[in-house]
Amino acid sequence: MIASEPMRRLIAMTERVARSNATVLIQGESGAGKELVARAIHHFSPRGHKPWVDLSCAALPDHLLESELFGYEKGAFSGADAPKPGLFELAHQGTIFLDEIGELDAKMQVKLLRVLDGVSYYRLGGVRKVTVDVRVVAATNQDLEAAVSQGRFRGDLYHRLSQIALQVPPLRERYDDIAPLARYFLAQQDSRLRFSEAALAMLRVHSWPGNIRELRNTVTKAAVLAQGEVIQPSDLLLHPHSNGTALNGGSGTVSLDGMERRMIFEALEATGGHHQKAAARLGISRRTLTRKLKLYESNSIQAAV
Repeated sequence: MIASEPMRRLIAMTERVARSNATVLIQGESGAGKELVARAIHHFSPRGHKPWVDLSCAALPDHLLESELFGYEKGAFSGADAPKPGLFELAHQGTIFLDEIGELDAKMQVKLLRVLDGVSYYRLGGVRKVTVDVRVVAATNQDLEAAVSQGRFRGDLYHRLSQIALQVPPLRERYDDIAPLARYFLAQQDSRLRFSEAALAMLRVHSWPGNIRELRNTVTKAAVLAQGEVIQPSDLLLHPHSNGTALNGGSGTVSLDGMERRMIFEALEATGGHHQKAAARLGISRRTLTRKLKLYESNSIQAAV
């Protein structure tokens, strides 16, 4: 599923980072695949056979987040009928993934910083300190440096979290990953289905503001609604604008054939005119590429007559 050079570089870096015990901050747009990178860090690390625990810091209100992370003792608050270990305890010797770390309030930022510095802590209502050995991987779609400068995020916590910082590129910058990912998601729905070349062309030129999450949802809907075993552009139900260019007819718009032609010539330019490499980049056969080029040449001759 990973064919683009930016993602190949990121995965290679991920494997190197995984071997260390450094705290990692993964940054990128929503839906770009930050959790997949975090899971890869855990998988490739010496802790890979130990617990993996994950939590979205935006999923819980502040007063519940503390008890979720650090646990509580019986009677610590109304409803605490039995002691409960926190996620840090559950992740002992493994990895804890804190998604949307930029949503932490100031109080929780201080508590997390102390744990990252190796300081033992108490469960809520507890009298016995808890010491854990946990690797922390965090993720955010926010610009934390800007948040630090604006006073919304502690600078010391930011630097502690970003011992290693990884940036996940958005899907629109990973052109070569779109078709493999789309085929993978389609196979998950129904292995009998496949994309037409025109449908793949439409997928490749879409801007994907929702990144991989949006691509998965688009493919899932297409698999459910498709009339036959070949997914056509009309099955994709994409918004009529892609990278600022309308797909429907009319003034100032471009046809699907026009997009396909542009993509073919861009692939040829990127591969130095090598037909086999360009065809592989486009996800089509060399014979299909040759046929398309002959058609474009014929149309150009007819237009010139």
